Amino acid sequence: MERLVFTESLNIDSVPFTTSDIIAEFSGNSRESIMRLIRKYVKDLQEFGKVGFEIRAMPSGQKAKIYHLNKEQATLLITYLDNTAPVRKFKRELVRQFFAMESELYARRAERQAGKSVHHSLTDAIKESGLSPHFYKHFTDLAYKSALGYTAKQLRAARGVGKSKSPLDFLSADELMAVNEREQQIAMLITLDMEYSTIKELVNRKGIIYQTTLQMPAKSTVGA
Repeated sequence: MERLVFTESLNIDSVPFTTSDIIAEFSGNSRESIMRLIRKYVKDLQEFGKVGFEIRAMPSGQKAKIYHLNKEQATLLITYLDNTAPVRKFKRELVRQFFAMESELYARRAERQAGKSVHHSLTDAIKESGLSPHFYKHFTDLAYKSALGYTAKQLRAARGVGKSKSPLDFLSADELMAVNEREQQIAMLITLDMEYSTIKELVNRKGIIYQTTLQMPAKSTVGA
């Protein structure tokens, strides 16, 4: 089945959602009937968070409101539909995709949390070695490039990461694991009093741990 569940961004704190148009298309109901249901039960839906929306251009050229519903809101709305075969099939697939999306987000958050202590070990090793502060950026770039094939700057630009946010919050679980592994290796080599050029040669010789793409890897999305 096609992709039914989305996130607003690649941010690790994103909340998965589906849309009113997706519910209409795959449950066998008209767009108008789904919109009426949402308006009728909006107070019930808002018990599970704000009901988001976007304004999207339709094939007719007119603009229309498309509602965004999180897992709880979508599940509740579906209970108001007739229990037809298309609705039951859609419900099963929607639950599966919400579960898959949330599992990926949980894995990313867990790996991100584990990586914080790893990164502290790297920064502590740089500090204790007496290296100039500009080596923080050099070693961070080396970790990203040798782990994923791209620098933090390249990934930040491709994934729309603002200056106030960490690019680590926009990496998949596999990407975070690779960066964590490489930072651990670099920290250990720094404690052995190796020079930057030697460390760079050694980690590059090991090869890229997880060759990613500039966009979030397909494995991190759901449904296609």
